[in-house]
Amino acid sequence: MSKNLRISFLGGLGEIGKNMTVFEFGDDIIVVDAGLAFPDPDKMPGIDMVVQDITYLIRNKDKVKGYIITHGHEDHIGGLPFALKEVPAPIYASRMTLGLVERKLHEHSGLKVKAVAVRPRAVVKIGAFSVEFIHVNHSIPGSFALAITTPLGTVFHSGDLKIDLTPVDGQPIDLARIGEIGRRGVSLMLCESTNVERPGFTMSETTVGERLDELFEQYKNKRLFITSFASNVHRMQQILDLAQKYKRKVAFLGRSMVAVSDVAIKLGEMKARPENIIDISKLSAFKNEEVLVMLTGSQGEPNAALSRMANGEFGQINLGPDDAVIFSAIAIAGNEGAVADVVNNLIHRGCEVVYERLAAVHVSGHACQEELKIIHSLVRPRNFIPIHGEYKMLKKHCDLAKRMGMPARNVFMADLGECWELSASGLKKVGSVPHGSRLIDGYGAGDVDSSVLRDRQALAEDGICVVGLGYDGKSGDLVSGPDVIMKGLAYAHELEKVIVDIRGVVLDSLTKMPFNGSDINEVRNQIRKDVQNYFQKNFNRRPIVVSMLEKVGQ
Repeated sequence: MSKNLRISFLGGLGEIGKNMTVFEFGDDIIVVDAGLAFPDPDKMPGIDMVVQDITYLIRNKDKVKGYIITHGHEDHIGGLPFALKEVPAPIYASRMTLGLVERKLHEHSGLKVKAVAVRPRAVVKIGAFSVEFIHVNHSIPGSFALAITTPLGTVFHSGDLKIDLTPVDGQPIDLARIGEIGRRGVSLMLCESTNVERPGFTMSETTVGERLDELFEQYKNKRLFITSFASNVHRMQQILDLAQKYKRKVAFLGRSMVAVSDVAIKLGEMKARPENIIDISKLSAFKNEEVLVMLTGSQGEPNAALSRMANGEFGQINLGPDDAVIFSAIAIAGNEGAVADVVNNLIHRGCEVVYERLAAVHVSGHACQEELKIIHSLVRPRNFIPIHGEYKMLKKHCDLAKRMGMPARNVFMADLGECWELSASGLKKVGSVPHGSRLIDGYGAGDVDSSVLRDRQALAEDGICVVGLGYDGKSGDLVSGPDVIMKGLAYAHELEKVIVDIRGVVLDSLTKMPFNGSDINEVRNQIRKDVQNYFQKNFNRRPIVVSMLEKVGQ
């Protein structure tokens, strides 16, 4: 049994999302965060989310003493239900985070575990670990950095943070406590890297409120629709305050928007007068200038309410010249095209549309370079590993640490699956643990493998052809078919000819491999191969071919 501190990374390195870090000392393990990543729809068709491979935790489940959650964003809590099903342990987090986790666990057959709500500067003893929760600014209330103290020293884990001295909730980041922890001595810092490529400081969230106020005045005679990240509670609070100022009723629309607002209002993290909140079905009872809808869809998601409205497919609401739509969110990399499509469709319908390029209606919840320098100067760690970012971000953060005066020998680039050991002599890589991704389709974890993805991609790119045949079980004669069904393979004007051609190909196959005297699986494979060859030769495509053979009689 090692008497050194081991840190293993199961997510969040070389990627955005899927954050999970494992701390191990002796017979005790704590897990910091258990997030998800959103799949690339082109590479992972039909996949809902991606979570960590937790084989290492399963093998050591008796050692796992708790999950420490820094804040309530999906890339930090989204994988928690799947981890808890296989490795149950208490959860330690803020009230806001636990409120969101509770709703998530309820969706997973009411999964129940011990949950401990913690406040800023609270210290929790968990096995060999002592964990202090430090208030930081982010785009959701209840966000923490962590000071994890062990017999071998303290690890400072930043969580997600920014330095906002004029935050919406009036509670600036606890720089004083971070400085005290730094003076006490920090053996290792793990710090987020999301905005490390951006110079300067991240603007205060309150600056968005000032711009939104101008837009409320500008569009005071129109219905207002504002889309943002559902988890940005401080943004929603500013919008609620402006709605009250301009005497507008507010309706929430979209599953995540409704869920987060409900939790935040119940916990007092977001304040709203009950009489000012209306159901979306009541919208028509009010004049244009009296209503505001906060809704999901800021990333152009095809099934989101805003996308359906832009396409004229949302029955309850028909958008037009009487409406103004404000995008109070930045388009995440890869979503720019989808967002542009929604903006164009809204403009085509006659709406006034305000998006990031036209107005300062969004600020990030992550620290830029100058803020990260402040964190480094306060913590003054002996060793540093950047986390929470793609490799280019991690490299940039390593460079920043060196410019801040850290010796290059104490700055490390870690990778997924690597295990690092902190001892009295320093920090070093000591091996690896099982790691990777589990693909979630619905509520199932790990039930979609690479062969399923290949089939889905083939269906999307090359289509499917189904051939049905019936044959006499005694004589081996063909008694029905060949019947041909195709999807995604031929245009309407050529469909009839292609079906005739395929029937001919199948009959030729049966001359080479007749029902009588041949293994039925070999007949099936011969038909599939010949039909695929036909499509390859004539259309340069390789569709999925399914041959269905039915025996009639004995």
